[in-house]
Amino acid sequence: MEIKKLFDLTGRTALVTGSCQGIGKAIALALAEYGCNIIIHCLDERELAENTKLEIKAFGVEAWIITGDLSDASAPGQIFDQATALTPVVDILVLNVSIQRRNSWQQVSLSEMDLQTALNFRSSLQLCQLFSIPMQQQKWGRILTIGSVQQTKPHPKMIVYAATKAALSNMVKNLALQLACDGITVNNIAPGVINTERNREALLDIPYREKLEQQIPLNFIGEPSDCAPAALLLCSAAGRYITGQDYYIDGGFGL
Repeated sequence: MEIKKLFDLTGRTALVTGSCQGIGKAIALALAEYGCNIIIHCLDERELAENTKLEIKAFGVEAWIITGDLSDASAPGQIFDQATALTPVVDILVLNVSIQRRNSWQQVSLSEMDLQTALNFRSSLQLCQLFSIPMQQQKWGRILTIGSVQQTKPHPKMIVYAATKAALSNMVKNLALQLACDGITVNNIAPGVINTERNREALLDIPYREKLEQQIPLNFIGEPSDCAPAALLLCSAAGRYITGQDYYIDGGFGL
């Protein structure tokens, strides 16, 4: 088989959480470019989601928008119901939603801890519990989590965020072992410093940006699109023999 055909996702459907901007959007567009139908998930950014839907449909695939606040324990079930009303099986689940709060570790409040734990870890496990069942029934599936270089190189002002990303990486290895027999791969990509909305204000500080770039061996800040090729590999037949792995997309920052 030609290598390029292994990346063909025609007929597949992916749900990408938090996919109306940033890394989630870049991954959704990459999967759509290779023929995948996309379920866009957002909180309440309707205009951004509609614009993303137009960009996705330009590739000649289907696109839908669903909503849900993943800090709410009931949201994964609601998202599952919305998605399965659109398609019998979500073949590819990309877990991109997360939140980070900067604070000294001594000052972290219970509410900060609970919010980050819910969004960054609990909701991911809940979504895996739900969406893996139809994947198991069809004996094919892809689960991709979006971690962070902080899972092994934690920022001192983001102790909870870093810890939840480490937990996510551990979850991936655990699930990969249990779901491999059903033809489901489970992997994690760990971005470094990426020019997303979350980081944009901080990166406008030129001295701060230059200091960061000096710590990155490749000497530049990544873009959301830098995360998309690895996601395409891990979500397609090209990645069929890869599971339980962490792919660092960080310009060498974690070395």
